[in-house]
Amino acid sequence: MRAGAPPAQETLTPSLRVQRHGADHFTKLDLPPADGTHRRVLAVLAFLRA
Repeated sequence: MRAGAPPAQETLTPSLRVQRHGADHFTKLDLPPADGTHRRVLAVLAFLRA
């Protein structure tokens, strides 16, 4: 962490980057956002089927 930088700001940016990166993978696997489904599990199943 940089001196003088607020801790929340330091952790927020990487978190958003990770979420966007994960969303890109879900899109590539043709897994749209959906309520009630576990996209991570569906992504693993899609990967294992490939």
